[in-house]
Amino acid sequence: MTNIPWTKILSITPFDLVKVLLTAGIILVVNKAQLFSDRLSALLIALPLTSLLAMIWMHHAGQSSARIAGHAQNTFWFVLPTLPMFLILPWMLKNGWSFWPALAANCALTSCFFWGTVILLRKFGIDLMPK
Repeated sequence: MTNIPWTKILSITPFDLVKVLLTAGIILVVNKAQLFSDRLSALLIALPLTSLLAMIWMHHAGQSSARIAGHAQNTFWFVLPTLPMFLILPWMLKNGWSFWPALAANCALTSCFFWGTVILLRKFGIDLMPK
């Protein structure tokens, strides 16, 4: 973690503002779609639009194909422990949990699932969180 180029990360370019506006625009459209269709907004949010945009931005920045491939593969592994939330949260809400406690419990569960996935995958030679 000491090799993180914080000055590069924290410097903002005009193209960064374009990326922010486009990405935020997608989230806004999905949110607006939810006003009239739960299913349409769920479909739109399930599409990996932000991941695709991130890979496009990586390509535009000159990242290698290997880095983009690594990003896509790591995204796959990081998505898996989040999937139970989409079953557990609705169950909790339908069974009397109020929104904020259910959301907090799901964040805690997702964190446990995430670290469980990291530990499990290490046994198979996949290290999502190098030391």
